[in-house]
Amino acid sequence: MLRRLTLRDFVIVTALEVDLGTGFTALTGETGAGKSILIDALQLALGSRGDAGVVREGAARADITAEFDLAPALAQRLNPWLQEAGFDAEPGAPLLLRRVVDAQGKSRAWVNGSPATVAQLRELGEHLVDIHGQHAWQSLTRADSVRALVDAQAGVDTAALQAAWAQRRDARKRLDDARARQADLDRERERLQWQLGEVDKLNPGADEWPELNAEHQRLAHGQAILDAAQLALNLVSEADDNADALTSRAVSALEDVAHVEAHLGNALEVLRSAQAQLQDAAHSLNAALRHTELDPERLNEIDQRMASWLGLARRYRRPPEELHALWQGWKQELAELDAATDLAGLEKAAQQADAAWQKVARAASGLRKQVAPRLARDVTEAMQQLGMAGGRFDVGFTELPEPQAHGLEAIEFLVAGHAGSTPRPLAKVASGGELSRLALAIAVTTSRREGSDTQVGTLIFDEIDSGVGGQVADTVGRLMQQLGEGRQVLAVTHLAQVAASAHQHLVVSKALQGGQTTSDIRPVEGEPRVHEVARMLGGQITDTSRAHAQAMLTTAHAASPADTGGAKAKPRKAATTRQEAA
Repeated sequence: MLRRLTLRDFVIVTALEVDLGTGFTALTGETGAGKSILIDALQLALGSRGDAGVVREGAARADITAEFDLAPALAQRLNPWLQEAGFDAEPGAPLLLRRVVDAQGKSRAWVNGSPATVAQLRELGEHLVDIHGQHAWQSLTRADSVRALVDAQAGVDTAALQAAWAQRRDARKRLDDARARQADLDRERERLQWQLGEVDKLNPGADEWPELNAEHQRLAHGQAILDAAQLALNLVSEADDNADALTSRAVSALEDVAHVEAHLGNALEVLRSAQAQLQDAAHSLNAALRHTELDPERLNEIDQRMASWLGLARRYRRPPEELHALWQGWKQELAELDAATDLAGLEKAAQQADAAWQKVARAASGLRKQVAPRLARDVTEAMQQLGMAGGRFDVGFTELPEPQAHGLEAIEFLVAGHAGSTPRPLAKVASGGELSRLALAIAVTTSRREGSDTQVGTLIFDEIDSGVGGQVADTVGRLMQQLGEGRQVLAVTHLAQVAASAHQHLVVSKALQGGQTTSDIRPVEGEPRVHEVARMLGGQITDTSRAHAQAMLTTAHAASPADTGGAKAKPRKAATTRQEAA
């Protein structure tokens, strides 16, 4: 439930902190006092659109913080999401949502003190609060809103339905595209096959081109290699005055005198080393001469192979070293074209995707049609209490000529205004007042569904009782009071009967301070509450109107187990507010 809401510099509020309790809380006040300010601030904290207009005039920013206590079942669902998103989620700790909008309209958000996105606030808000506005009846005439309401009651997995539809749509698109492009695909396929046929004859290896170049270099310069090696061998060891022989004579000359002059020892060692290296070089040159062969046939073969490489490379305007990769790429393209032109395979895939979607859609239809009678019965019962005696509510299904993303059928709400009449589309037979009462009946019916794991903890009615009066207003108050026995319910209302039924009562007032209009919210009990209910009854506040207000409060709470102090009573923390001066 919503434990605390803190506002700073929001619209006409300088600083305000409201502690809320369990049960049903009514927010009342004069017209224009700002009764919906708390609701607007809460919606901002839950990710609604915010702009510079929400910042109090003269302030730098508006700052809203909402603190929620999570029921164990809700905490079990949300904590893994919070932890995965990087937000602290201590068991039993409250959930803090904060939103700041500055005077330039820039917005920032936090969850449990860590930066968050507005989308994350909205996602959390869907699990925390359900808000019914004063124009809720308008959604009853929109197909998407009607379907969403029925799906929520039926527990339809709309994500699975959308995913199956997307797969069906993509499979059909691939098939349609292949059929439309069949001639182009055939021509492209023929072109690739011809090109591949040419390159297949060459069958270029991945590393063949650099290997051909290296071998061609060796064969093309074979004679020069032999001549150079033979000349070097002659000079090193085979000519009359070769380097090895000359070095040997130098070594012999020094060996005769090295024992007399010690400094010649170093020179002698260098010469001996040089002689050894010359002998090694001669050995390597002999080996090169033995292994180097002149092979004009192989050289011609390599010339022809390289010419084929270069010819294809020029034709397709690629460097020779890229020819192998180009060839492999064409093979991949041809495989993809073969798949794209496989109409039989594409048709089978489309049929399978359609069958998968049909299965999910039929399951959704079954859940919708299973919950529809219960929803119709419960709303019809609520209508009897809301001044529409004899009226009947129904949920109509019309099979669609073509399947759509949301399923196999269109859904609409039907209503019969009096007994014996046939239910017809709601927008065609209901007046504005009836639509408001129907919206209230549906909101109350769907909101008090017990035992749902997806049920939110806080339910808010923002002047949804507009256009209601008399005995119906008593019923509205009683229904909201009953809802408050198991849920936290907040209602912005102008009806004395509804306010009198509330477990807690907050009064919104407006005052001029320092040349600026500010809004104040305070809880009322006892005599101040009697005074407020008397004001809401209209006219002058007299002893008679005060007595009437006291009687309404007494009657409303005599029927509420939570207020009798009996065994079924539930302890409630009273709503409190704190406001700072500007």
